[in-house]
Amino acid sequence: MAGGAVMAWTARNRLRGRGFERIPRWGAWSLIGTSAVVLVAAFVIPAEFMRPKAPAAVRPASTATVGFTEPTPGQHVSGQIMEVSVALTGGKVVATTSTTLTPDTGHLHLYIDDRLISMAYGATRQQVPIADLQPGPHVLRLEFVAADHGPFNPRVEASVPFVKDG
Repeated sequence: MAGGAVMAWTARNRLRGRGFERIPRWGAWSLIGTSAVVLVAAFVIPAEFMRPKAPAAVRPASTATVGFTEPTPGQHVSGQIMEVSVALTGGKVVATTSTTLTPDTGHLHLYIDDRLISMAYGATRQQVPIADLQPGPHVLRLEFVAADHGPFNPRVEASVPFVKDG
């Protein structure tokens, strides 16, 4: 859209004799036509072509299972950081996003109280910031998702309750 506007402005100034003398008059008229095409295309092309692809509608099943080795259920944590260690069996974490889905490759999504806090592309051990959490019980949830960040069907997830001390 900006390119079309710049072309139209340049052509207008050339045709009015306000600069761009090196552009021939026929070139200015060509710029006007081209800018019209560019501007129309900017508004006509559906926005869905410019958005990232949504996860596939048909979700594959996974061969993987996940679990936590740290924290343990009901563990009390304090401070700014919580050590989290995950066990992934039957699957592999891949570094790239892809629409080619396989049942054993994907990413790890980590949530606290259903709020996404991490998308791990290889780390099964992380330090998770907990400074903003209120003291009291919370739930840490882990999901192994397909390479397009969509869930497997059925979901591959685990959760563990923990308590943040005041």
